Amino acid sequence: MFPFIFEWMWDMSHVVFMGGLWYALTIIGLGMTYCILKAAVDTAQGKGSHHHE
Repeated sequence: MFPFIFEWMWDMSHVVFMGGLWYALTIIGLGMTYCILKAAVDTAQGKGSHHHE
């Protein structure tokens, strides 16, 4: 069952589970976004290790 299906019953267990799921996905998404942006900025600024010398 998915929340967009009309038979979905929002009882407390569904609220807690979906809240925890979206909280965890938000934290993971923000962390990955930060890492990707930091890598892009560091690459653009020429920072990083130079292993090819």
